[in-house]
Amino acid sequence: MLLLRDRTLQSSPPLSLTKLLTTPLRRKPFHHLLFLSAHQSTHHTKPQRQQQQHSLPGKPRPSPTSAAENRWVPLIESCSSKSHLRQLHAHIIRSVAGKNPAVMATFLSRVALRPLGDMEYSRRVFKQIARPNASHYNAMIRGYSQSNSPEKAFCLMRDMLGRGLSADPVCSSFVVKACTRLAYLFGGRQVHGGTVRNGYQSDSRLLTSLMDLYASCGTTVDAEHVFDEMAVRDVVAWNVLISCYARNGRSKDALVLFDLMQEPRYGLEPDEVTCLLLLQACARLGAVECGERIHSFIEEHGYGGALNLRNSLVAMYSKCGSVDTAFKIFNETTNKNVVTWSAIISGLAMNGHGWDALEAFSEMQRAGVTPDEQTFTGVLSACSHCGLVDQGLWFFDSMKTEYGLVPNLHHYGCMVDLLGRAGLLDQAYGLIVKAETIKPDAAIWRTLLGACRIHRYVELGERVVTHLVELKAQEAGDYILLLNIYSSVGNWEKVTEVRRLMKDSGIQTTPGCSTIEIRGKVHEFVVDDDTHPRKAEIYLTLDEIGKQLKIAGYVANVEAEMHNTDVEAKETALSYHSEKLAIAFGILSTPPGERLRIAKNLRTCVDCHTFAKMVSTVYNRKLVIRDRSRFHHFREGYCSCNDYW
Repeated sequence: MLLLRDRTLQSSPPLSLTKLLTTPLRRKPFHHLLFLSAHQSTHHTKPQRQQQQHSLPGKPRPSPTSAAENRWVPLIESCSSKSHLRQLHAHIIRSVAGKNPAVMATFLSRVALRPLGDMEYSRRVFKQIARPNASHYNAMIRGYSQSNSPEKAFCLMRDMLGRGLSADPVCSSFVVKACTRLAYLFGGRQVHGGTVRNGYQSDSRLLTSLMDLYASCGTTVDAEHVFDEMAVRDVVAWNVLISCYARNGRSKDALVLFDLMQEPRYGLEPDEVTCLLLLQACARLGAVECGERIHSFIEEHGYGGALNLRNSLVAMYSKCGSVDTAFKIFNETTNKNVVTWSAIISGLAMNGHGWDALEAFSEMQRAGVTPDEQTFTGVLSACSHCGLVDQGLWFFDSMKTEYGLVPNLHHYGCMVDLLGRAGLLDQAYGLIVKAETIKPDAAIWRTLLGACRIHRYVELGERVVTHLVELKAQEAGDYILLLNIYSSVGNWEKVTEVRRLMKDSGIQTTPGCSTIEIRGKVHEFVVDDDTHPRKAEIYLTLDEIGKQLKIAGYVANVEAEMHNTDVEAKETALSYHSEKLAIAFGILSTPPGERLRIAKNLRTCVDCHTFAKMVSTVYNRKLVIRDRSRFHHFREGYCSCNDYW
């Protein structure tokens, strides 16, 4: 068992890693080579060939097989277009090279793999091979693993094994990659079993592919076991494990690995990919201090000029609420591309700076950078934050008419949010049901359901839940929103009915969880949390905060509590929500006036939102709370969301 000891952060599942560490060929141009090959194969006379052979005394006469390989393999590898390959194929068929396994394997690889990637053509060529060997199968399996039909790679491997051929580690790694793209866990396990039976546990490429498969399928324990089995764990293996944790809700453990891999007993230096993955983990956690450490590492190790890392830094700081730092990095980036511009536009929009985001879009156009789908997601989000309905509708139309972009689910989601914010709920509903280029998913219906809650539109809220049920995508949060709608209008019979439905259907609510980073360590809280080592101090501090806020005029918004009880009972139930505990711990652990950054997995309730506004005034604190919906920047009693989220 990998023991992270005090590095493992509270409330995260334990890491279960065990036994831890212990001269290029010079080729002539294609046309010239093709001419020579054809000429030599058809116009050399027998005396000429004999003269050539006798002119090299002591040299063994090359076999037809090796001669064909020496002649045709360089020609095939030098081809850069499909038309050239077709010409070459015609010559190969008419010569003895068509029966040479190495020549045909090279040809299959060239046709099946990128940049050509013509699997239909390569399939026809493959079928013409009378007795395909492992190299031919490998070429086809690799091609299918990268194609739009990755499932055929697995089928082809079964056919290969049925012919009595064995799959080597290279072949197996391509099949695993195909299974990863399909999220085909059972198939991957079969390949893993073959790996053990055939003694391929020392092949790091195959094992890292298996780790990636298990990470994609959410089975982190299996990925850890594969990591344990590796005799040599290089940076790539560590990167895959970091990615596994980051993708499966264990971002804190991913950050722990950054320090662990650099310890003397392992002696590995994180590379650019490591930094990229860790920045994404920091963004998910809202852990800006950890992000700053990664940023310093990037600069100290000479990675600061990499555009993909600079783009990730802009995104990370934006998602942590440090939009000023994100904008500074953006301004210092000289070779901005569309990803750079999209990152800052989205970052400004999500942090409530809608007008600045639109100005950045105008500057992007003046710079001659063509916007893409992600850019317009940020632009439409900015319009939503600013309440610019007419401008949003114009941008939504212009992305189709001026830029030839087809709106996707994210764009429709932004438009529904924009129209919902403006109270145009029926228009938002019409936009969804009349959409021709998308099939509405659960996220877009939930956006509209949230707007129904804000505007207390009961009838439409019920219709939206019906759509979610039809998609079989209803979650506890959807019923909670519906409960909010019913409780806001005092319809307690419906509240009881929905609660009974949730109980009978076995629908479990997701517990609210808030995190706050203090001096580089991330602390987690849930409602009524009693696991933190400083819990007694935290609750005393929270009670004192409550007293001070009440003196300043704070009154608990009991509408956020959906049980039909008296006011006092509702106030008590609201007192210890996870974000309130995080705020209390932040005030307890930091000097006066220091900004607090909190991330929550669910949408923050109305009462906690009001509570945070009052804290920002009474304690003269800036608070940044990122919930499931958006960022909330609290300052002097106001929130950047303008009380719409």
